[in-house]
Amino acid sequence: MKKILLLSISIVFLMSVFSGNAQTAKKETPVSTSDEIEVYYFHFSARCVTCKTVEAEAKADVQNLYSGAVSFQAINLDDDSSKAIAEKLKVSGQTLLIVKGDQQINLTNEGFMYAMSNPAKFKSIIKKKIDVLRN
Repeated sequence: MKKILLLSISIVFLMSVFSGNAQTAKKETPVSTSDEIEVYYFHFSARCVTCKTVEAEAKADVQNLYSGAVSFQAINLDDDSSKAIAEKLKVSGQTLLIVKGDQQINLTNEGFMYAMSNPAKFKSIIKKKIDVLRN
């Protein structure tokens, strides 16, 4: 009985964490004037398997598809050194962003939806979004 209660509490806690952080808007907002395309994955120190998988899949996809032409950075929001970029990009929680100049594309929801269950679809979404920015 204690195990069931503990499991229930854990599930409720995880659902509240993801509902607050993964529900960010899918809008494009101005950021900077750079012509480079950069992919950022913002996270906290304490991470679940899904969070780690989103990072690993996104990083591998960017590297395999663009061979260094598009950069990928994982940024720990618990580090003081990440505060400036998080503020610049208006990030406060777990977020997967593609940034080029004044455009910002948020792929957080897609990452959490497909990185574990359908990595091929996740890769195609990343490719589609980056290719639009490259043209």
